[in-house]
Amino acid sequence: MDSDGTQDARSTHANPVPRPAGPPEVPSVPPRPARAPGMPPLPDGSAFLTWLRTPRPEAAPGVWRFGHRPRPEEEPERIPGRQLLSGALIAFLVGWLIWSLLWNGYLGGWWLLPLYAMIPDSWAEPHSFGAVVVVYAYYLLIAGALMIGVGRLGRWGEVWRRYGPPAWRRTPPESGRPPAPEADPATWPALRAAGAADAAERLAADARAGLMRDVDHARIARAWQGVRTGRHPLATFTSAVLNHGAAACPHPSGARDLPVRQARHDLVTGQVRIGTAADDVRNPYAYRGAGLALGPELLGTSLLAVGPAGSGKTGGVVRPLAESLCLHALAGRAAVVVVGAAGAGIGPADAYDVVVRIGNPDSEYDLDLYGGTTDPDEAAAVLAEALAGDLADPHPGSDSRRATTVLAQLLGPFHAVHGRFPSVPELRGLLDGSPGPLAALRQGLTETGQESLLRELDARERQMAHPGDVGGVLADRVALLDRPAFATFFKSTAAKSPATAGQSRPFSLKALDHPVRIRVDLPERGHADASRVLARLVLAQFTASVTVREDRSLFACLVLDDATGVITPEAVRGIQRLRSANAGAVLTLRTLDDVARPLRGPLLGTVGCRMALAGLTPWDGQDFAEVWGKEWTEARDVTDRQIIADSPAGKAWHAVRRAITGKAPTARAVTVRQVERERWSASELAHAMPAGHAVLSLTDVKGEHAPPLLVNLRG
Repeated sequence: MDSDGTQDARSTHANPVPRPAGPPEVPSVPPRPARAPGMPPLPDGSAFLTWLRTPRPEAAPGVWRFGHRPRPEEEPERIPGRQLLSGALIAFLVGWLIWSLLWNGYLGGWWLLPLYAMIPDSWAEPHSFGAVVVVYAYYLLIAGALMIGVGRLGRWGEVWRRYGPPAWRRTPPESGRPPAPEADPATWPALRAAGAADAAERLAADARAGLMRDVDHARIARAWQGVRTGRHPLATFTSAVLNHGAAACPHPSGARDLPVRQARHDLVTGQVRIGTAADDVRNPYAYRGAGLALGPELLGTSLLAVGPAGSGKTGGVVRPLAESLCLHALAGRAAVVVVGAAGAGIGPADAYDVVVRIGNPDSEYDLDLYGGTTDPDEAAAVLAEALAGDLADPHPGSDSRRATTVLAQLLGPFHAVHGRFPSVPELRGLLDGSPGPLAALRQGLTETGQESLLRELDARERQMAHPGDVGGVLADRVALLDRPAFATFFKSTAAKSPATAGQSRPFSLKALDHPVRIRVDLPERGHADASRVLARLVLAQFTASVTVREDRSLFACLVLDDATGVITPEAVRGIQRLRSANAGAVLTLRTLDDVARPLRGPLLGTVGCRMALAGLTPWDGQDFAEVWGKEWTEARDVTDRQIIADSPAGKAWHAVRRAITGKAPTARAVTVRQVERERWSASELAHAMPAGHAVLSLTDVKGEHAPPLLVNLRG
């Protein structure tokens, strides 16, 4: 064996026949190295296996379960440190005093009677070795009993646990023994139990070799779930695993991880950590100091985060959630749509499959204005919500039905004549009532014999002559999209024609049946009104698409970085329907003033997760305080009453006490009563919340909920 660990090729075969002397042998060719020079060695799978085997106990909603150590529901009674130490010292002094009195005979010799009764008389002789041993053993027994008594009285055990070596060791030592094979997730016991032992062994070998990542584990677990539900055959799954190992069942993009991660993710539980519950008396004891995390089971009830600019909405909430959902998409578990302004910091473009940069001529993808549908009524409903949803009566029962009717009267005839929906300039001309486009549309309907659609067109022409027709308002809103910056955008995926030709490919949210990652960049600068129209369009298309999916096992989520001008009565109803469709929405607002007053209550009641960030205004805090309600708490009223002495000695003592302390002698009376108070008042939300913190209430899809928690988003 050479010094570098390789074995000489000449030593591998025995050769008993001696060779004649001759020229020196040429050294054998060294073996081929396992990797190119300069490459780091392949990592082992110890880190991955440690991560996979870390316990994740069941916990309350929102608790970061990775390595979590549950705490009791109620806070144990904790003695103040000064009182604890002084009590321990006083107990020691009392024990010392009692022992001194016993040893010096001030309390008599009664405590020696048991000793005299047990030992024989022969042992009581002077200088007897047995007598010395027994007597001092008895002394030690009495001293030990006295120490145990005063130790219990002085709570020495609590002092040891709080200030001794147990307090120095922050985390208990973990056992180095691996779990049993039937309980070890790294051995894939479910596959072995189903008869796929070869596939389980291949995956376990890749895990030990460091070839498996958390995304691979989650993706293969998702594929195995499809096998168990009957969507995929077992033979196909086993063949893919045996051929590709940890790279089996890949995402359509071929990616196995994100280019960069900024948050802590746990794909076994599906959680992403967003902060730490503050050690505050207003938080339940079981949550204090625990990590706070969000997952699909919480996002399925939707999340609303309200806070001013710079409070951490994008960096502390939107970015981690977008990362987590993209990882779930790579694992085949979710489909995500992230909408935000260009350069808002919602993740690199490489982390997404489809990036729609509206207004950017270099955009590879385009957004379908009609959502990929061929039904004129459905297209009219979605487009009406985008164009005029914010103009409808803000009360929850109202809608944009008039705008939907106007658009349906034009989209239906146009689609019947041309086999497609109109482009933005064509739609603007029809809504303006230009005689040329309407006459051409009428001629086409007459030639094809579409009598019912002709009546729709006649009704539209009659309504245009009435004052207050909504068609003019819709034309003005369409004009926001009929700009030179958007000339090559908003093509339809239903049909291709010269009128909608362009370089970018149209994209529709109908693709949410697949684990796709979508990012939509809105043109905020110079096109704020158009951005709000497009944000309403994406939300309307999302709610319309996810509710008609056939396979709802895939979680779908819309992350809207700024929902200003997006909350409408129809949007609130659409968010209400997401929970039953295994979908959710994440909305952020700078202030609740961006939502009409009649819609604030329904919006806060619709979403299951509500977050108020630091810097909230008192009037916004009042809305959160009302939706979080009140709770019964214990109020303690302390009253100090002056003590009046009647006797001359008492008066003299009170005079001395007043001269020493400077205060009159008082007696304290404590009254304890149950009162109902707000969980978080508007004043506390506006003024008592530290920077970088938020108050978060959670509700999961099963109905379990967590009270409002003070969370440190920087922890």
